[in-house]
Amino acid sequence: MSVSKAPPPHSHFAPPTHPPINNNNHQPPASSSSHLVVPPSSSSSSPPAPHHANPPPPSPVKISMQEHFAINVCPGPIMPIPQISDFFPRFHDYPCTPPPPREKKILKEDNNGMVEFGGVGGDRDREKREEDEGERQDSDDEDTYLGTLEFNLLFDQENNCLHCTIHKAKGLKAMDSNGLADPYVKLHLLPGASKANKLRTKTLKNTLNPVWSETLMYHGITAADMTTKTLRLCVCDMDRLGRNEFIGEVRVPLKKLKEGESKRYNMGLERIAQNKESNNQAVEQGAPVAEEERGRILVSLCYSTEKNSLLVGIVRCAHLAAMDSNGYSDPFVKIVLQPDMGKKSKYKTTVKKKTLNPEFNEEFAYEVPHDQLAKKTLEISVWDYDLGMSNDFIGGVELGINAKGEKLRHWFECLKHAGKKVEYWHTLTQQGAPSSD
Repeated sequence: MSVSKAPPPHSHFAPPTHPPINNNNHQPPASSSSHLVVPPSSSSSSPPAPHHANPPPPSPVKISMQEHFAINVCPGPIMPIPQISDFFPRFHDYPCTPPPPREKKILKEDNNGMVEFGGVGGDRDREKREEDEGERQDSDDEDTYLGTLEFNLLFDQENNCLHCTIHKAKGLKAMDSNGLADPYVKLHLLPGASKANKLRTKTLKNTLNPVWSETLMYHGITAADMTTKTLRLCVCDMDRLGRNEFIGEVRVPLKKLKEGESKRYNMGLERIAQNKESNNQAVEQGAPVAEEERGRILVSLCYSTEKNSLLVGIVRCAHLAAMDSNGYSDPFVKIVLQPDMGKKSKYKTTVKKKTLNPEFNEEFAYEVPHDQLAKKTLEISVWDYDLGMSNDFIGGVELGINAKGEKLRHWFECLKHAGKKVEYWHTLTQQGAPSSD
């Protein structure tokens, strides 16, 4: 019987012994006991170890806590701890330049699966990430999600009207805390005084997809206006507790609109920088205003042969200049047939409160023979009513034999076609303004 040699007694770290490997190809007989291996033991009476086909698994490696902390450390250089003075330079007792921004070290993985600590090579990745973040910020810009507006425009040259039909809006930006909005549409004609040509739809509550189906009309629009004006449509959110909020706007040059053609638009809302000087053109009291900004008036003339009278109709005014501090006026119209015929030659309409687009629909009669009408001049003036003080002159127009252009044509058509009502829009000017009412 062969027994393996026992380890020396002074060795404390001797590796464990294993049974010798049998290199023979055939199994030894069970009755043979000459090849049994006895594990080392100080006593020769210990029982023999059983025979195993496979070697036992190795024991797990045990390390100390100090070795564990020494192994599991973060690779790379140790970054210095930032001081509070780096973020608040004013705490320095002496003037100094702020430190440059610290570059973040980023672990990146190459194609081979190796992790590389990003130093100079990480700059390209950082730039790429910054570009991606910039693209994301651009895509998340609030201008992208303002919504769309659908509307129709129709120019009626015969009646000098611009019909604006506001159909609906889709996907508006939420403006209220409940994730909805209270939208309405506001229209302006540019260039021009903002309140003089402002129209607006009704307000719809708690919706981001409002349907108005509302038609707004601009009166006194001529073919010349269609070549120079731009229609601005603003979608706003009404706030009862605060100021109404602007959502977005679209602008349509009217020169692209053909006469008599109803054109449908479906445009995305945008945020356009407002130029107060060009868009609003606020009219201050007493400041000189251009002729086209004083407003317009629609007048009808008809000579009645049955009554031997000239019938003057004041239909409406449009885009009047604002004379009050609230941005509006309290307009009324005065009519005088010159040469002065006494009290019978002067008339006044009623006063319309706080409006720049009043509608009067009032008619006045002057008893005058038809043959003397060619020597007469009809003076029409628009005033702003002020209680307890002198009224403010807004603008006027004169119709007669000494007039020019459309004013003269209007007067001649009235004399030529007796019994026929002739309507014309006239621009109010400051020429011949009286010193007081």
